[in-house]
Formats: sequence, C-alpha cells, structure tokens
Amino acid sequence: MRRILILSLCALALAACEKKPPPIESVESLVANPQRLKELREACKADHAKVGDAQCNAVSEATRRRFLGSGQSPYAGDPVKPPAPPAAESAPPASSAPKD
Repeated sequence: MRRILILSLCALALAACEKKPPPIESVESLVANPQRLKELREACKADHAKVGDAQCNAVSEATRRRFLGSGQSPYAGDPVKPPAPPAAESAPPASSAPKD
C-alpha cells in the first residue's frame, strides 16, 4: 500500500513538472518590433515544429500586416460609381398591356 502511495506521488510530481509551452508573442508586438519578427520568421523557416504552429501563424500574420499595412486602399473613397443594374426593370409590366 505504501509503495502505491509513493508511486502515485512520484507520478503526480512528474506530471506537475511537465514543460509548458513558451508564451506566444502577439501579432501587434511583432509588428511593432521588426527585429524580433525577423528572428522568429527565420526560426519558423528553420524548425517550424520547434517554434510551434501558433507562433508561426502569428509571425506570418505580422509579416502580412507589415507588408500590406492596415489593408485600406488609398483609393477606398474613389468617386467612381458602380455600374447601373441591368435594364430588366425598364420593360413594361404585363398588367399594363392592351386588352382585346
């Protein structure tokens, strides 16, 4: 009985000592720190599994934001109007046709 207790305590101690993944740097912090972004981008290219999917996804999103900016086009307020809808509405309604 005592052995079972000791073994279970050892198992609990080993489970408590399990390595936790390092915290993931946010996209905003990576956009603000281009040197760290470059380091992590190279680390993701070298060993994606070691860095982890979540961190590499944040790195790729930060790279995209730095390259594309906010995503707003300088031409977003372009005064060009969209084309008019098709002329199907200009046909006379069937109820106004002359009756014989």
